[in-house]
Amino acid sequence: MTRRLLLLGSTGSIGTQALDVVERADPDAFAVVGLAAGRSWEAVVAQARQHGVPRIALADADAAARAADAWPEGEVLAGPEGLVRLVVEAGADLVLNALVGAAGLGPTVAALGEGIDLALANKESLVVGGELVMQLAEATGARVLPVDSEHSALWQLVEGESGGAEAPAGGPRLGTIERLVLTASGGPFRGRSRDELADVGIEQALAHPTWAMGGKITIDSATLMNKGLEVIEAHHLFGTPYDRIDVVVHPQSIVHSYVTLCDGAALAHLGLPDMRAPIAFALHHPDRVPLPLEPLDLAAVGQLTFERPDLDAFPCLRLAGEAGEAGGTAPCVLNAANEIAVHAFLAGRIGFLDIPAIVEATLDALGSGPVRAFESLYDADRRAREHAETLVAARV
Repeated sequence: MTRRLLLLGSTGSIGTQALDVVERADPDAFAVVGLAAGRSWEAVVAQARQHGVPRIALADADAAARAADAWPEGEVLAGPEGLVRLVVEAGADLVLNALVGAAGLGPTVAALGEGIDLALANKESLVVGGELVMQLAEATGARVLPVDSEHSALWQLVEGESGGAEAPAGGPRLGTIERLVLTASGGPFRGRSRDELADVGIEQALAHPTWAMGGKITIDSATLMNKGLEVIEAHHLFGTPYDRIDVVVHPQSIVHSYVTLCDGAALAHLGLPDMRAPIAFALHHPDRVPLPLEPLDLAAVGQLTFERPDLDAFPCLRLAGEAGEAGGTAPCVLNAANEIAVHAFLAGRIGFLDIPAIVEATLDALGSGPVRAFESLYDADRRAREHAETLVAARV
């Protein structure tokens, strides 16, 4: 049976690869009923024409207006409200949320509130509002299907060890699993000391050794904030305490994650770094579909190495862990301050080491408050952005 797929963030790395998976893996499995992007109106209009999509949304109002002028045969929705309206009105069976940043939270809430299964590549949805988001999924019966390669790996390992557990939604029971271990490539600056990071430039930070990703995510990988956000995400997806989640640096990016078991054994998920594999697993679960991907040849890889992360050189990983442990609005503040700092770095307004400094100063200033509703998160997000922007301005 053909399922109706709504793709948010369709012009980014995950979105374009998801459309490739839809076309290549099983063209009859999905009908794409809607597409959304931030500002890339020309690309999303081209995608809509290619896939026969009648309705799109753009978070940026000016971009939406341009799209409407260029695409009179279709319907264009605008702004955050337009993204949510697209989710609610598209009649989708599955929503893939590949938006970047906290902007993905509203569509995540809308999809789960409607009881629609959610393939989640927007980790900020769980970082910012993880407890409420997972409660909502459990209440409506919607599944949260991880798309990040690390969380897809953990999901498959947990599922295999538990004999076919349901997709994460409130956190499956880990049973015999003792620890979850997320692997990190280490980014372009692995092995450098804190002093050696003082003068690194934008181009250096964007030169990721393994993955091809958007600018914001690539910088997060360079600071190891991305891995810190993934720790918070794993906590919510798998209902696992933070003291049972570890991070290990693995520069080859072949082991995507692994779990340790109560009998001392470990199970790992391996594969060449290609996001189409976890995307396909989320879209087609519980089935696996053939993909035209290069198989893993360990002899050709030669060696796999592992090391502990350097929390002195990369304090963002520590800050994320502390925010996650603090709970409440702290992860929301962490994420908002990081978004402001990363965009300021990409704009050449601050240095690389200013990113963790601004995040830490914002966390120290705002602390953590209770989360009674999603409005608490939106307020914390706004205050954190304002404070972080003030700190950025002071460094210019």
